[in-house]
Amino acid sequence: MNKLFDSVSISFIEAKSMKKKTKLMALAIAIIILFSPLAVFRIVILQNSKEPAVSTDGPIRVACVGDSITEITGYPSDLQSMLGDNYTVGNFGATGSTVLLDSWKPYMNQTQFENAEAFEPNIVVIMLGTNDDLKELESYNESFEVDYATLISSFQQLPSNPQILIANSPPIFSNSSDLNPSYLADTIIPKTDDLANKMSLPIIDVYDSFGNHTDYFQDGVHPNSEGAALIATDVCCTIDPSWNLTQTP
Repeated sequence: MNKLFDSVSISFIEAKSMKKKTKLMALAIAIIILFSPLAVFRIVILQNSKEPAVSTDGPIRVACVGDSITEITGYPSDLQSMLGDNYTVGNFGATGSTVLLDSWKPYMNQTQFENAEAFEPNIVVIMLGTNDDLKELESYNESFEVDYATLISSFQQLPSNPQILIANSPPIFSNSSDLNPSYLADTIIPKTDDLANKMSLPIIDVYDSFGNHTDYFQDGVHPNSEGAALIATDVCCTIDPSWNLTQTP
C-alpha cells in the first residue's frame, strides 16, 4: 500500500514539475523574442515554414481566449454561427483576467487557460488587455509584452501547432470604473500591436472597428449584442477572408 501511495505521489510531483518547466520554457522564449532581434528572425522563419493549422480529425478548432469581453458578451457564439460546421469554436474567456502575471488574476493561472490548451486548438484568438488597464496595475505594465509573449509561446508549443491571432481590446467609453480609456488607447493597444508585429502575428483591430459607437456597449466597457457581432465579424474575416464575400448586402 505504501509503495502504491509513493508511486502516486511521485507521479503527481512529476506532473507538477513538468507543468512548471513548460511555463518556464514559455517565459524563456518570450524573453528571447523581445530582446534578441536575431532570435526573433529565426523564430519567425521557423514559425512561417510550418504547415498551416488544419484539423485532420474533424472540424477546425478555434479557441477564443480572453477576459469577460470574451466570456460573457456572446461573440464566440456569433463566431461559431458565422464559420459554420467546418469549425468548432470554444469560449475560454475568464472574467477579470489579465495578461500581467503580477496581477491578482493572471489568465495563465486560470482553469480556462488549461482548458484552452486541452482543447488542442488549431487557431487561437487572444483578446486581452482591458483589465491590464486598471489604474492599480499601471506600475506593473513594463512587463506587459514579456508576459503576453509568455502566454503566446505557451500556445505555440502545443502539439496542434495553432495559428495565433491577436485581437486588441475594444475602446472604453466609461469613466465610472477604475479603467482609464486614454491609457488603454495610448499604452495597452500600442504595446499589443508592437508585440504582434515583433512576433509576426496577425492583428485583429477590434479597437478601431468600434470607432465612436458608444451604442455598441452595455456599460461603456462590455459590448452588447451589436458589439459582439462586430467582434465576431472581424475575427471571422481574419480566419476566413472569403466569408465577407458570401454575405448578401
